[in-house]
Amino acid sequence: MSPAQVHEDDTRGWIVPVGGAEDKLREPTILKRFLALSGEGKARIAVIPTASQLDDTPGRYERIFKDLGAEKCKALPYLERNDTDRDDWHELLEDATGIFFTGGNQLRLSTILGGTRVAKTIRRRNAQGITVGGTSAGAAILPEHMIAYGSVGGTPTAGMVSLAPGLGLTNRFVIDQHFRERDRLGRLLSALSYNPFAVGIGIDENTAAFISPNNVIHVEGAGAITVVDVSSLEHSSIAAANEGEALCLTNVKLHILPQGATFNLQNQEALPPAKNGD
Repeated sequence: MSPAQVHEDDTRGWIVPVGGAEDKLREPTILKRFLALSGEGKARIAVIPTASQLDDTPGRYERIFKDLGAEKCKALPYLERNDTDRDDWHELLEDATGIFFTGGNQLRLSTILGGTRVAKTIRRRNAQGITVGGTSAGAAILPEHMIAYGSVGGTPTAGMVSLAPGLGLTNRFVIDQHFRERDRLGRLLSALSYNPFAVGIGIDENTAAFISPNNVIHVEGAGAITVVDVSSLEHSSIAAANEGEALCLTNVKLHILPQGATFNLQNQEALPPAKNGD
C-alpha cells in the first residue's frame, strides 16, 4: 500500500504515533501538542475508536479534546466495514483538521478499514496537510507495514513477529508501542530483518514521535523512543533461520531518544536534546 502522493502545492501533514497510556488528565502534553498542530482553538478532530471494544472510548476522547480547547470533536465508531459507507461520517472526516486513532487491537483497524474509502481519504488528507496520529494500536496502523502481533523478549528470533498491511501514510518506518514496558526490542528487530528499508521506532508509554512534514522525529513525553537504524545492515540470517532460532543481524545502529531529541529519517542523523541556552 503506497503512501498518497504529495502534490507540489501541498505539504504533508504531521504524523503522530503515541506509545500508549498517554497522560489524558494531569499533564496531557502529547494531546495538547497534537491539538495545536491540528489548529488549536479552531481544530476539528475526528476520533476513530475502531481498535477499542470499550463502550466509553469514543465519548472519553471527545470530552478530552473538547476540554483541551478543540472547536469540534466527533468520534466515528466504524464497527463493521459497511460503516465506512456512511456519507455523514465521511463528511466529518473530510472536514477534520486532525484525525486520531485510539488504542485497542490493530487488527480490528486493518480488517475493518483496510481498502475502504476511509483509509484512502485519511492518506489523501494527510498528504494534503492535516495531522494524523494514534495511540498504541492506533500508532501501529499508521505506516505501510504494521506489526500485527509477536512475542516478547530482547533477542530477535525467526517467527517472532507477524506483519500486516497498515494504513500506509508512509513507508519510511515501522512502529512498535508500549516498547520498554513490554520488552519488544526483539520483535521490532525481527520485523526489520525482513527488509532493511524501513527504520524501526519503538515508543515507550506516555511518549510520542511527532514526525514533521520534512521527516524529522521530535520526541515528546515521559519516556523515550528507541530508533533502530538498519540502513547499513550487512547481514540478516532471516532467510535461512529455522522457526524459533535466534537471528544474526550485523551492523545495526540503535539510538535511545528522550524528550527533546530528534531523528532525521532522511539522513539517519540523531541529535540529543538541546542544552539550556543553546
